[in-house]
Amino acid sequence: MPVDRATKKAWLIWSTAVIVYIAALFHRTSLGVASLEAGDRFSVGPAALGTFTVLQIGLYALMQIPTGLLVDRFGPRRVLTAAALLMGAGQVMFALAESYPLGLAARAVLGIGDAMTWVSVLRLAAAHFPPRRFTLVMTLSAALGGAGNMVATVPLTLLLDNVGWTVTFLIAGLGTALYAAVVAWRVREVPDGVPQPVVEPVPLRAVGAKVKDAWGEPSTRLGFWLHFTSMSAPAMLGLLWGFPYLVEAQGLSSTSASAVLSMLVLVGMVAGPVLGTVIGARPVWRMPIVGTYLGVAMLCWVVLLGWPGGVLPTPALYVLFAVLAVGNPVSGVAFALVRDYNPLHRVSTATGVANVGGFAAITFTALVVGVVLDVVEPFVAAPNAYRLAFLSVVVVLLVGVWRTVVWWRRARAAVFAAEDRGEAVPVQLRRRRWDVFADA
Repeated sequence: MPVDRATKKAWLIWSTAVIVYIAALFHRTSLGVASLEAGDRFSVGPAALGTFTVLQIGLYALMQIPTGLLVDRFGPRRVLTAAALLMGAGQVMFALAESYPLGLAARAVLGIGDAMTWVSVLRLAAAHFPPRRFTLVMTLSAALGGAGNMVATVPLTLLLDNVGWTVTFLIAGLGTALYAAVVAWRVREVPDGVPQPVVEPVPLRAVGAKVKDAWGEPSTRLGFWLHFTSMSAPAMLGLLWGFPYLVEAQGLSSTSASAVLSMLVLVGMVAGPVLGTVIGARPVWRMPIVGTYLGVAMLCWVVLLGWPGGVLPTPALYVLFAVLAVGNPVSGVAFALVRDYNPLHRVSTATGVANVGGFAAITFTALVVGVVLDVVEPFVAAPNAYRLAFLSVVVVLLVGVWRTVVWWRRARAAVFAAEDRGEAVPVQLRRRRWDVFADA
């Protein structure tokens, strides 16, 4: 149901919805600067601490395809309202929790609510804005989500230091839950005068077939591995292990560590719209940009893990975290590929499949880093302990680069095969000599 132009009401509905996404990013990353306090509050070590993120992000990944079905069935207004209520309830539970199991339950509720936001915002953008504006609105939404990340760095650190754990998270939880009423009041699924689509429940067998078809498309598989590779490292640092690494291994104060960590947010907020504009105008540049980033990211990890003594100069940390931060906007290329090469009736499903990639990688690295730290910290100094733990991130990066290259070549082969059959393709690719080995 594309509309001809964006109205003031469309922007109002979008802005109301995107605030929920901003809140989701805040709640998702709030444990990043509170991880040391969480370890003391619940009397747990690094492995148990990592379980908070593993559970929350694992549930997020598992909820992507069901969320798409929920949005199709009940509409983004109801799903966003439920998301705000769930996130608020989860954060209130986390504020009051004093036992580790209750803390886990709180993060699980929060993770389910978080998982319901992004797809809902994109659905509203698709309904209320013309197709030519959709990419702009999507990149703006992602960039504004960085504001939630930003509040979860230095401001959250200062609030924790001044008013404590319970008050800080109570304020965040109650504010989000109350905002659900604003969402229910202001958000509308479709523009005025457009009939509300009626969607019948989808049989489970049909859902499975739809997911299988999406996974069978080479560009969906490429999007999965691209998202897996580019997003996982900066997200892992921002969600949980960046702050402890900067404080314990690099010897920074809490405020300085939060400032370094904020580079993951600031760079992403600036780079997102710029990258979105570039790839929108020059889609053929998408994969070269991805390849350049992945090569530079590997060099960054060589520096982080190979620096003599393990303690880097603070300016170097700022630069390295800023470079790694570009991985978040780069991961958006995955959704552009999914949109271009899947038929309209399964784009949402394919988007959910690709989105699982990065969060699966985060789940793995967050858990492994915690387990390794638990094992080695009693025997080695903190810088070396973190270097050993972060080897798991490098392994994920290398595996992801390998699979990205494999499916990039296979996706190119599929495009050329379509051209040979006389079919139209979204992006005209130039054949290279090595394309003949794409099926190897």
